Amino acid sequence: MITLASDFGSPYPAAMRGVVLQRTDARLVDVAHDFPRQDVRAAAFWLRETLPYFPPAVHLAVVDPGVGTDRDVLVVRAGDHALVGPDNGLLLPPARHVADDLDVFVADPGAPASSTFHGRDVFAPLAADVHEVGVDALGSTDRLAPTDEFVDLELPTASVSDSRAEGDVLVVDDFGNVVTNVPGDFLDGRETVRVNGDAVPVGETFAAVAPGDPVATVGSHGYVECDVNRGRGDDYFGLAPGDEVTLD
Repeated sequence: MITLASDFGSPYPAAMRGVVLQRTDARLVDVAHDFPRQDVRAAAFWLRETLPYFPPAVHLAVVDPGVGTDRDVLVVRAGDHALVGPDNGLLLPPARHVADDLDVFVADPGAPASSTFHGRDVFAPLAADVHEVGVDALGSTDRLAPTDEFVDLELPTASVSDSRAEGDVLVVDDFGNVVTNVPGDFLDGRETVRVNGDAVPVGETFAAVAPGDPVATVGSHGYVECDVNRGRGDDYFGLAPGDEVTLD
């Protein structure tokens, strides 16, 4: 299996799929191609929350604001999985969530036909080649060289005490749910919480409040979300990815 993820929208992912299919008969699965444009941190978060549910696979991920620059091309072996993408931190959070043991390789990108579409010209053929070589044999191919010099990305962590949490908005999903980096257990035993000073009821589900009302809840990823039942939490709370958020 090869999974594909990007911020390309349409129709660019079709070209990547075509290149992969010319080189391998692997099963192709699209994770998402509508990640926030050029937002490496958001894409890393969503990949971290998604890829662990897959069986062993090669994961091709391209969110690449530095396309055409001298940034490296990486392959990360994470247990039985391999992640292929740009050296901008994108691959490390999901790789660490997939497996504890990581090996990082820098790849020879070859001579791409375009300086603006490395998803098609560099990463897609590389992902297909990694699939054909096999994850266990990555260290034996001349195209990959082990490296300990790469761009790392650690998603920010919240500062939490018994009565106060100071964190950040990691992402806003398509429903407008505001996903913070505050651990969900901060809400344990609380009936209300103040979000940047505004009192909000705590609920286990969206339906704990009436339609149109705000609620603080714990999302499927285990973090506190600032939401609105049948509405958009980002509009109600005035929050966007990267914003600071205080819960007390």
